[in-house]
Amino acid sequence: MDDIGLIDHHCHGVTRNDLDVAAFEGLITESFDPPPAGTSHFDGPLGLAVRRWCAPVLDLDPFPTPEEYLARRREVGADEVARRFLKEAGLEAMLIDTGYRSDEIHGPDQMADLAGAPAHEVVRLEAVAEAVARTGVEASRYGEAFAEALAEAAAPSSAVGFKTIAAYRGGFGFDPAVPSPEDVARAAEPFLREAGAGAGPRLADPVLIRHGIWTAAEVGRDRGLPIQFHVGWGDPDLVLHLTNPTLLTELIRGLAKGRVNVTFLHCYPFHREAGYLASMYPNVYFDVGSALHYHGPSSATLLAEALEVAPFTKLLYSSDAFGLAEQYYLGSVLHRRALRQILDRWIADEQCNAAGADRIVSLVGRDNARRIYPLSS
Repeated sequence: MDDIGLIDHHCHGVTRNDLDVAAFEGLITESFDPPPAGTSHFDGPLGLAVRRWCAPVLDLDPFPTPEEYLARRREVGADEVARRFLKEAGLEAMLIDTGYRSDEIHGPDQMADLAGAPAHEVVRLEAVAEAVARTGVEASRYGEAFAEALAEAAAPSSAVGFKTIAAYRGGFGFDPAVPSPEDVARAAEPFLREAGAGAGPRLADPVLIRHGIWTAAEVGRDRGLPIQFHVGWGDPDLVLHLTNPTLLTELIRGLAKGRVNVTFLHCYPFHREAGYLASMYPNVYFDVGSALHYHGPSSATLLAEALEVAPFTKLLYSSDAFGLAEQYYLGSVLHRRALRQILDRWIADEQCNAAGADRIVSLVGRDNARRIYPLSS
């Protein structure tokens, strides 16, 4: 069970630099703010998991002080730290979202070298839209220009899927229908003005967001490229209740008609809703992503809840690691431990046998991702 190579279907690059206390703590929280005076972000489930599970990889005993841990991390050096944790994660492949703070972190080629595993790109729709806006395109041509840029970004030699951060740009309460070219051109005007003024731009118009989703569905249809949706757990830039995936029900139904798969990322505290949708619609998949390592000692509880009603063929593995290679390792360790605890209990209760447990481990860890992403490309 622990030997299977995991396909991390949603992750990011890791930092190129050594980190001081403030920089490291900023990467073990989703908050934008420093911890209250006299406290530390290490005093939480993720910080505890780092001290317990990551310390031995850096040749420390479990549970060093944060100061001891970070001193050793700097002594080892950023690239060697990344190499150790990535290799210990036991990855078969990484599917890397390259659309966020890419100037601060390693890209797919460097990540592949550090991990000793293939790295594939996932194209962030909003990043492509914002790049198109900076070209000075006319509003009447924005829709066409976006489609061309997206097709280029998703060329078979580089990309295996798309991602939208609609959750961070107003949530999921938008009209699910395909917008008309006239509506797209109208919505593009203020967006392009913002780009022309040198401010941003930041794609937040719901018409342009759903235009991006439906364009991705069309561009990726022949190759079967899934569309990833950030759901639930994330930083304070979102309004949590507006990221409940059940708000996407009509969109899911529309995409299902075109046989476009959607994958919900993270999902906590809506992992049960995501499991329900995965059980109802053939094109819905989900993971519990970074929420798993943020749960630390409670990770088995979260994963067990995700497995309550969802078909075993619909749950995926991801770490959503960003910046810290520790998150790649913790995602793997906590996933493997949690799934083993759950399945050992099912076997002890005579609700599963060893062969069935092995199949579930393989489905969730890699087989489901192999089936829905064109990784052979």
